[in-house]
This record gives sequence, structure tokens and C-alpha cells, in this order.
Amino acid sequence: MPVMVHALLPVFVLIALGHTLRRWNFPGGDFWPQAERFTYYVLFPAMLVYKLGQARLPASAYGDTALLIGSMLAAMTVVLVLVQWFWRWRGPVFSSVYQGAIRFNSYVGLAAGGMLLGDEGLQMTAIAVAIMVPLLNLLCIVMFALVADESRIEFTKVLKAIVTNPLIVGSVLGVLWGYFEVGFHPLLAGVLEPLSNLALPMGLMTVGAGLQLSALRGSAAPFVVSSVLKLVAFPLMAAGLAMLLGLEGLLVQVAVLLATLPTATSAYILARQLGGDAPLMAGIISGQTLLAMVSIPLLLSVLW
Repeated sequence: MPVMVHALLPVFVLIALGHTLRRWNFPGGDFWPQAERFTYYVLFPAMLVYKLGQARLPASAYGDTALLIGSMLAAMTVVLVLVQWFWRWRGPVFSSVYQGAIRFNSYVGLAAGGMLLGDEGLQMTAIAVAIMVPLLNLLCIVMFALVADESRIEFTKVLKAIVTNPLIVGSVLGVLWGYFEVGFHPLLAGVLEPLSNLALPMGLMTVGAGLQLSALRGSAAPFVVSSVLKLVAFPLMAAGLAMLLGLEGLLVQVAVLLATLPTATSAYILARQLGGDAPLMAGIISGQTLLAMVSIPLLLSVLW
């Protein structure tokens, strides 16, 4: 446990640093939104190409990862449907609870995967992210279509956004690069390596800068339900499914890690665009990020 806390502490310190700097309006202007765009469209794709391009994982790892990730998402969706049958929230509220309980913050996941499990863990985490991101987007869009305002959903536009998602593009390109063992010319490596090193700290600080702690007011029940499901039930479910499927080792550690993560900051954008409860979503994101500082080391110390 102390070793795990020590490894994860830099992750949360960087998040807190980003939040503090934004509150101090440093460096000022619209720096943090632009920094998030730069991280999302440049730094993280560069890191994924560079790290995955050096990976030499067996082909079976991809199939096992897809099987476990798909099972986790299907099982949690069933649980959330049962929860909605009990609570009967309005459609926009349930859509935010759904996103809060099933999505994950890929910045935190990639950083934690690298710090806890080394380069091989980072590579496996990147593969899991590449599989998880499109599946989650599709599931969330379907859920919005069922419970929110269907007229606002442009499926062609959303599908294009999924296909052009920088994390997916970077992951696919990196996997192909590594699979065909192309290698990196020293000049190309000299560009990608520093960009890769900058990606995680900048990504974590932008997570902190985006926290809206005032949004936690007035959303007690949906926040508590989504947070318990995401931060406690989902990791337990991931470990149980891995056991049922006969999987073990690094893949299971990565799957459990992803399941412990707070929900994605991009869930707020999707809620705002597709008719969800955006203020509630902002509160869930911020509250889970704070709670995760305690829940992640606790759950990982039990389940790893």
C-alpha cells in the first residue's frame, strides 16, 4: 500500500497543481483550454505512437483485452439499467449517471499505468484504451438516443468524431507500427520522445484545471450512485470477470486499474452536446476525481 501510494502520488499532485494554477489565473488568458487541446491532439497521439510502436506484445493479448473490456462494459450497462429501473431518474439525469459510472479518464489511466507498471504496463494500458474509447462512445450515444433528446443526435457526425479521435488514431497507428516492427529513425525518435515525455504531466495538469468543484452542490443521489458504481463496484466487477474468463497477469492489472479511474472529463462535452444534464456531469467528474485520490490506491491494494 505505501509503495502504491508513493507511485500514484505524483499523479494527484500534478492534478492539484493544475487546479491551483487555474484558480490563480496563471499563466492567464485561455491558456488551459488551449493546453488541453494541444495535449489531446498532439502530445498524447505522439506518446501513443512512440510507446506502442516499440511494443512487442503477442497477438493473443489484443483478443484477450477486447474480450475482457467488452465483458466489463456489457456487465456495467446491465447494472445501470437495473439501477435506473429502481431510481427512475429523468433521461438527462440518468445519461449523466451512466457516463459517470462507466467512462474513465484516459489521461489518469495512462499516467498511472506507466508509473505503476512500467513501459510494458503503459503499452497494455494504451491498447486497452484504444479498444475501450470507441466502445464507450458508442454505448453512451445509444444511451442518449434512448433516454435523452434523440432529435439532437447526429449519428454521422458522432461516428466521424469517433473515427478521428486522436487517442484512437494514435493507438491504431502505434499498434500497426509495432506489429510490423517498423522501428523509429533516430531523427523521428528525437522528436517523438520529448513530446511523449511531456504528454502525461501536461495531461494531468489540464485535468486539474478543468475541475469545477462548485458543481457538486445539489446532486447528492446521482453523484453518490454513479461514484459508488464507478470507483468501487466496477473494479470488483473487472476482477471477477477476469477470474471467470480465466485471465491473469498484466492484462487483469490494467483492466482493474482502468475500472478504478474517475469518469472522463470529455463526458461533460457529450452531455452538453447531446441533451444530458451537463451541470450534474461536471459535478460527477469533479467529485470522482477527488474521491479517486483515496479509492484508487485502496482498491488496487486489495485487487492486485
